[in-house]
Order: sequence, then structure tokens, then C-alpha cells
Amino acid sequence: MIIKWFGHSCFGVENGIKILMDPFNKNVGYPIPNYQPDIITESHQHFDHNAHHLFKNKFVLINTPGNHILNNLEITGLKTYHDKTHGHERGENIIFKFEFSDGIKLAHCGDLGHIPDKDTLKELEDIDIIMIPVGGYYTIDAKQAKEIVDILKPKIIIPMHYKTNFIDFPISFVDEFIDLFDIPIIRVEEEFHIEGINETKIVVFKIKEV
Repeated sequence: MIIKWFGHSCFGVENGIKILMDPFNKNVGYPIPNYQPDIITESHQHFDHNAHHLFKNKFVLINTPGNHILNNLEITGLKTYHDKTHGHERGENIIFKFEFSDGIKLAHCGDLGHIPDKDTLKELEDIDIIMIPVGGYYTIDAKQAKEIVDILKPKIIIPMHYKTNFIDFPISFVDEFIDLFDIPIIRVEEEFHIEGINETKIVVFKIKEV
């Protein structure tokens, strides 16, 4: 499996099929990904997560809860909320759980704004990899993200939706999250290759500034 971070909550995942998650538009501040996905998933319909229209190749768009099966890949969309008030402030959010043919299970939490309920957490209890927002303000913050990680115990923890030099959103830097842990921190540029999942680690991506 190869994971690429394009900024914010947008990832490319290659594992027999190419998936692009939560693409943003040019107003966010990151470069638009040069990527040709087979599948695009969108956790909700805000401009920094739903810019599938920028990609001109043929792809399958998934932006609803429920079960979706494509080419031996099972995708489950779990309904959650973008805030702590059941969507009254910022609407609904979808956590997408990906179950690949090689057995790897990955969850992308989108703009999750609350601690999920017990049923949702149970659906996620077997994941190997989690992509989770940590910046607060619009989403859960670092402490809430750690609470979820402590419950689910994934082996690979990938923070997202945090402050960088590319964006001016009023959210926190990733250090507020990783400082809460006493586990290995792997810092990578461009992409992260997964050949086996063993020790628990946090993977922090860095995008080169042009």
C-alpha cells in the first residue's frame, strides 16, 4: 500500500486500486493533486472536501453512507456529524472504512466533530490505519482525537486537518496531537509505503513548499 498526503484531509491511497479522499479546491491553499483516481470519496459537501469536479479522468464517486463494493474493495460509509450538536451547526459527516483484499482496514474520519457513538466505534474496532482530524475548531481537537485512538488502537495513526504554512484556517498545528503520545513518530515526504503492519506509530506527512 502507498499513501500520499496532498494536504488538509486529502489522501491518495494505492493498493490494487487508486482512491482519492476528500479533494479540496484551489481556495484552500495546497496545490491541487496531480492524481488519476479510480474512486473518489467525499466525507461531506464543503469546498475543502468535495472538489471531485477538478479531476477529468473516469472515476467512481462515493459520497453517501452505506456499503459500497468495487473490485474486491469494500467501502462502508458511517454517518456521523461535523459538530457536537448532531449536525445543527455544520451538518453531517461520513467516516469511510476501507477493507482491502489483502486484509488491511483503513478509516478516513473526514471532518468528524464529536466522539462517535458505541455502534460506530464498534464498526471501527478492527481498523489497522486511521486518518483522523486533530486541528480542532471545525473538527475534534487533539485530545478528542487521542481519545478515539486510545479506544480503537490502530497500528498506524495519520493526523490530518491541521494548521500548516499553506493554509490560514483557525486550527491547531499537528504538534499538539503528537505531543500527547509516547510512541514512534515517522515523518515522511511525498508518500508512505506500507509493507507490513506491526508496531504502533504516528505517521506525519510534510508537503514541500515550492
